[in-house]
Amino acid sequence: MTFNLRNRREEGNTPALDNWGANSDYGVLRDILLGPVENYRWLETSSLSKKSLRDGLRFDADVARRQHAEMVDAYHSAGVKVHFHAADPALPYQVFARDSSVMTPFGAVITNMAQWWRRGENFRAIETYQRLGIPIYDYVTAGTFEGGDFDIIEPGCVLIGWEGVEGRSQEEGARQLKGWFEKEGWEVRLSSIDPYYVHIDLMVVMLAPKLAAVCIETTEPDVVSWLRGKGIEIIEVPFKDTMKLGCNVVALGNDRVLLPNSSHFLKDRLKALGFTVYDPEIDMIANGGGGVHCMCQPLRRDPV
Repeated sequence: MTFNLRNRREEGNTPALDNWGANSDYGVLRDILLGPVENYRWLETSSLSKKSLRDGLRFDADVARRQHAEMVDAYHSAGVKVHFHAADPALPYQVFARDSSVMTPFGAVITNMAQWWRRGENFRAIETYQRLGIPIYDYVTAGTFEGGDFDIIEPGCVLIGWEGVEGRSQEEGARQLKGWFEKEGWEVRLSSIDPYYVHIDLMVVMLAPKLAAVCIETTEPDVVSWLRGKGIEIIEVPFKDTMKLGCNVVALGNDRVLLPNSSHFLKDRLKALGFTVYDPEIDMIANGGGGVHCMCQPLRRDPV
């Protein structure tokens, strides 16, 4: 299937892509989309970046570039093909490629960014998908919505977060997505979260089939019960680790995970379970508000 600007069928039954797409967050990762780091600098975008600036931490662009290159090398070592958005000097937070789009089995959803200094990322994302020949499923238009709030739990089942008018994803945008995917036959669970936590992928991330990393202290109890009701085993990540983005990790498939070097709690537990762990240093990037999960958009995973 070639690039088109709107692949979604109004009645549902949208055909899945042949060569791109992902129906899970843990199938073997083949292709990943990353953002450029060369224009990155810290802005007051989240509780974490505000704290970094408030505490007088100094941003070092050279260190950020070296750490980004280390992360790219980790993906290469895991056999993942890496693609990049074209750099735009007007978009300092373009490095966080998770937010401007969402990959699905049917094509990419172009989101609707909340902060004015990030809205241009959506336009650059459209250009990227056109260049790669990946169809666009549709565009969020009912309200703001960012990709960190779209959490595929298992094939045909998604958890969608929203933070209200003061947050980055609004209920209206979340409900628009809910309607689309229910027509595709998916189970959709909505969850409101406090804007303090930015996106739901800071608290709930799938690691493997029936295994998730979850911050029990901040995730709604009914969501935790829902996950456990699906037979999903939960590794409980402490709140203090979550706020250092220790739960914001990327499943690579086949019991392999990429996580930040500082994520000691989750790293130890995954190694005890027999996982292979890739753990690049990313603190110079993460202190600006996003982890390894925030920095990537899976383009192709093996279907599960």
